[in-house]
Amino acid sequence: MKKRIQFNFEAVYSISHEPNFEESEVWILFHGYGQLTEFFIRKFLPFDSEQRIFLAPEGTNYSYLKDFHGRVGANWMTSHDRELAIENNHRYLDKLVEGFLEAYKNSPKVNVLGFSQGAATATRWASRWTGEIDQLILWAGGFAHDLNIEESRKRFENTTMTIVLGDQDEFLTPERLKKQEDFIKSFGKVPEILNFSGGHFIDSEVLRGLFK
Repeated sequence: MKKRIQFNFEAVYSISHEPNFEESEVWILFHGYGQLTEFFIRKFLPFDSEQRIFLAPEGTNYSYLKDFHGRVGANWMTSHDRELAIENNHRYLDKLVEGFLEAYKNSPKVNVLGFSQGAATATRWASRWTGEIDQLILWAGGFAHDLNIEESRKRFENTTMTIVLGDQDEFLTPERLKKQEDFIKSFGKVPEILNFSGGHFIDSEVLRGLFK
């Protein structure tokens, strides 16, 4: 018989600077499959400032990236016990984000950026989180296919959306792109689409344009 147990668990996250809790923007970054936040967040450090802080939670599932030794990467979930992983992610992210925001006297704008696998995790969490999300950026990924359309329509009604795609990204097949396009249309949003010449990675120049 397979059962469940809940217990206290420590998770890892990275942050761009020690917060002063007077920042006007908080960016929550969701990394892709096989990445670690200490490296993922480095792309965003040039845009860190007294008014802008980046918070990067790390997926709690780890594995070797090749064979049984060497570099280790994190991921948000696999097909094994998928629903349990989703529940655990929600509890972890709620605890992290809400605990962080509680320290602010004046509520900052909350922006969410998800890359690759992190895009699906970001949309799952954002679609059910009770706080207000000002901007949602999905880079080399898209909305989780199991989101509730009606709930998502209400949740993202006032959220600005941006999709960033590389024209040589081997993971973005025409079929996947069409499904995402249909899904977004179904809850009435017209996101800004940013394209760049390249593959499955964070392009520094496009990123720079997001923070102008």
